[in-house]
Amino acid sequence: MAQPRKRAAKPVAAPAPELIDVIKATLEDAKAENAVHIEIAGKSSLSDHMVVASGRSQRHVGAIADQLVQALRDNGFGKPRTEGLPHCDWVLVDAGDVIVHIFRPEVREFYNIEKMWSADFSSDRA
Repeated sequence: MAQPRKRAAKPVAAPAPELIDVIKATLEDAKAENAVHIEIAGKSSLSDHMVVASGRSQRHVGAIADQLVQALRDNGFGKPRTEGLPHCDWVLVDAGDVIVHIFRPEVREFYNIEKMWSADFSSDRA
């Protein structure tokens, strides 16, 4: 009596990387400084997450933003919208569910947007 053939196991595809994970890894690879992840789901309809990071100079801020845009494209997240690339004091990368702000340190300190978005607004609602 012939024994039944064992089926070869199907290779399991690696799970697709999450958008926030690609952003965090890219910022780390690009040597972005003081990266902060803020959950803004429920605080804003713009996005679910915000990431704020710094570059050491205008050139570094621009390079971080370029590397982030390329990583998002390479991982299948399309081409995000960007603002502020000509001057590179503050570059915003809008990746849909995640908005990334990349600042020069002085500009980040002046605007201090992570403090504003980290505030708890739940007790202020009527």
